[in-house]
Amino acid sequence: MLENILWKAFTGTHAHLTVGTDRIRRYAPGYSPLMGFADPADPPFAELAPHCSPGERIYCAEWRGPEPKGWKIDVDTTMCAMAWQGNDPATDETLGAIRLASEHVPQMLALTELTRPGPFGPRTIELGEWYGVFEGAQLIAMAGERLKAGNLHEISGVCTLPQFQGRGLARRLTLHVLRQQLARGDQPFLHVASANTRARELYRKMGFAEVREVPMRIVVVG
Repeated sequence: MLENILWKAFTGTHAHLTVGTDRIRRYAPGYSPLMGFADPADPPFAELAPHCSPGERIYCAEWRGPEPKGWKIDVDTTMCAMAWQGNDPATDETLGAIRLASEHVPQMLALTELTRPGPFGPRTIELGEWYGVFEGAQLIAMAGERLKAGNLHEISGVCTLPQFQGRGLARRLTLHVLRQQLARGDQPFLHVASANTRARELYRKMGFAEVREVPMRIVVVG
């Protein structure tokens, strides 16, 4: 179901948001810096170079090959793809989440810079619905949607400022986004770093099941 999901999204529902060739594509600059391959065993990195900036860090999955000429492998790790298999969650009447919009982007960028939930760009908010919780005028936690391929829809960017952790905001926001997806008939899924055993266990308890573990790399354009 989630095999090579980036490529499925880049050549399907989100094709109009990407640039590249029929063998390698990425979200257009400004969106989340992600790339995907038609054949992860032999990605033609040179074909994507004209669509990248020198020194840009781009995330990719599924690929295990050697470092390509003109590129540097900056991070080499794995992540787990997890799909929702739970029951419909109850409505959370006390969360107080609001739908985030373009005027919130500076705060969203600042939050992701502090918490590092994964690749995020100034136009990532355009990939789906995003929700946040505020303390006064400050955005303290958020979650939203990224990859979409047919009815498969990824929950992403889940993060909370360190001083506000312990309230269950990440879990509650994840379920808030998930409820919107289920109401639309979508199949929610997410990615989590394999080494983040605490988050993996939390997602399992919520109702997500690990579908597959895949390589995850960050490459830097030479």
